[in-house]
Amino acid sequence: MAKISKNRKAALAKADLAKEYSLTDAASVVKDITFTKFDASVDIDVRLGVDPRKADQMVRGIVTLPHGTGKEVKVLALVTPDKEQEAKDAGADYVGLDDYIQKIEKGWTDVDVIITMPAVMAKVGRLGRILGPRNLMPNPKSGTVTQDVAKAVKEVKAGKIDFKVDKFGIIHTSVGKVSFSAEQLAANAHEVIQTLNRLKPSSAKGTYIKSITLSSTMSPAVIVDKNATI
Repeated sequence: MAKISKNRKAALAKADLAKEYSLTDAASVVKDITFTKFDASVDIDVRLGVDPRKADQMVRGIVTLPHGTGKEVKVLALVTPDKEQEAKDAGADYVGLDDYIQKIEKGWTDVDVIITMPAVMAKVGRLGRILGPRNLMPNPKSGTVTQDVAKAVKEVKAGKIDFKVDKFGIIHTSVGKVSFSAEQLAANAHEVIQTLNRLKPSSAKGTYIKSITLSSTMSPAVIVDKNATI
């Protein structure tokens, strides 16, 4: 029988992991049972009643978290020269085109989000085999292929994230850091859930949101009452 770690015992002593909590209470519990020495991420997992193998039930979207992610997001803007200053002024960490395309072809991917323009997608498209597996490939549906580069950069820096249901029907994304207040984490999680509700496929039958849990990087999962308010 596997031994229970000291931190796991402490977590079990502080919280009833079989109980369903409101979003704010769940966030508070996650904060209480996280014992990492670093500022751990807090994640939400939402199990959906969809079949991702069917194209009309593939749930994908974008959401701007009201309190951001707490993470410093490194943005690369692959743009034409006339858009470079605009991207820099908006806060992009790296700006260019051919030089960065060459760097990426050589294996460089030290960024979190890549934003580009429709006019240069022919060049960026050949990076798909490198960027695709790392979820870095720009996509019009996620707002990362756009003519309004400045707006896209500002939104990403402010806490805009994109998500996609995995093959098991689960949405997994970060909603902040343990250093956030329980209220901030709950508000961010609420925004994700509201966005998912708006994206419910018309072809999805039965219960749409089956379960919701919150957890930090190294904490047990805390069950959220999916019918409760914040």
